[in-house]
Amino acid sequence: MSNKHILFIVENNSVPFDMRVWNEARAAREFGYDVTVICPSDARKKDSRSLIDGIRILRHPQVPEGSGKASLILEYLNATFWECLLSLRVFATHPFHVIHGANPPDHVFLVAAPFKLFGVKYLFDHHDIAPENYEAKFGKKGALHRLLLLMERLTFKSSDLVISTNESYKKIAMGRGGKRSEEIFVVRNGPDIERMPETLPDPKLREGFRYLVGYVGVLGQQEGIDNLLQAVDHIVRERKRTDIKFIIVGSGPHLKSLIKQSRDLGLETYVQFTGYVPDRVLHAVLASSDVCVNPEFGNEFTDKSTMIKIMEYMMFAKPIVQFHTTEGEVSAGESAVYIRENSVPRFAAAILDLLDDPEQRAKMGAWGRRRIDERLGWARQKQQLADAYRTILKT
Repeated sequence: MSNKHILFIVENNSVPFDMRVWNEARAAREFGYDVTVICPSDARKKDSRSLIDGIRILRHPQVPEGSGKASLILEYLNATFWECLLSLRVFATHPFHVIHGANPPDHVFLVAAPFKLFGVKYLFDHHDIAPENYEAKFGKKGALHRLLLLMERLTFKSSDLVISTNESYKKIAMGRGGKRSEEIFVVRNGPDIERMPETLPDPKLREGFRYLVGYVGVLGQQEGIDNLLQAVDHIVRERKRTDIKFIIVGSGPHLKSLIKQSRDLGLETYVQFTGYVPDRVLHAVLASSDVCVNPEFGNEFTDKSTMIKIMEYMMFAKPIVQFHTTEGEVSAGESAVYIRENSVPRFAAAILDLLDDPEQRAKMGAWGRRRIDERLGWARQKQQLADAYRTILKT
């Protein structure tokens, strides 16, 4: 098996910071395959080449980050160019047998197409439903939405096997993608508990506040951080609660504008933006939080998507407040309170109700951790990944 080589291609995050791709790459290496990853460069890891845990990583230049349509198109064109160039270099010196392409965007089939002539298989790892994500981000459909649907169809058509992150994505692969059930493997975004060091709460993070509410994730346009800031404003101004600190961990294209929004609302005392932090600090925040939140409104994208942050909250046995989505409830179950309509005041009220009920918080947190241990942890999910590789390689 050791002579089989898998090339991972991911565009929207650098490795090893993309938790899902890194878990998959390490698992593939553990299964006995040779592994190479092509990904964008990152301020946290600027070197263009590295070898980590026996996995070769090639990083390509990125264009400056933006939030508009033009910047997204430029970003994807740049990535496609470098992915084509680097994959040719890899194939010339160390031929690969499978391209494991992760979206968004749905473009890696273009990179994989020439190699299929040499018998290379294309495995599509369906992380995001790009058409719904576009609609959630820009509030409309239009020509680019139609283009994304076309790229999605071509991706499914050209793929030899599909990995879906949940059952909703599997239905899309079968419906819009025309794939058969046996061509799809569901591999969820389960955290790797075995590699998680024990982390104790850090009282200093509270800065004298009685309660701490945590958020971890990307700070983009559709992540709902503006909803969270409005909820904090409601809690402070309308509900007169000044005993709660909110800590927002993460970075992204909207970090500066969100900090400005918080300042304009006069919330600097109650809201802390950390930007990017190393894992040990992120884990300390999660260990110290009384409640964790996912403030994304329910829509066509969030309803069908599994958010990695939810799994992280559950791993640290934290009760969750989130707007109701189908896959959100499938993942979190009884560890979350679900707001059935996109109402910021109700979201705020649910946070306060949980903070004032320590017994319920403990019960919900324990339920979530059990679900990670028994069903959703990476140790279980990677067995599905092993089956997918055996199927596509016929080993």
